[in-house]
Amino acid sequence: MLDFDAIVWEASQLSVADRLRLIDRLAASVPDDQPPSLSEPWMAEIDRRSKEIDNGAVTTEPWDSIRSRLFHKYGVEGAS
Repeated sequence: MLDFDAIVWEASQLSVADRLRLIDRLAASVPDDQPPSLSEPWMAEIDRRSKEIDNGAVTTEPWDSIRSRLFHKYGVEGAS
């Protein structure tokens, strides 16, 4: 089995479109009950943005819509 650094190096050799597909596939494979650990600045930013949503200062857009728009913008086809 390849080690982490070897896998990262191999993945970096993929085209940008394939790297985006890989990122999407890997992110989808992380169980919801195992969120990443985030730094204090990221947690503060998440808290700030959550408050903006809660108080109606901003509106949200569904992830599927954002994802489709980005994949179309960067020419990624068939990503799941």
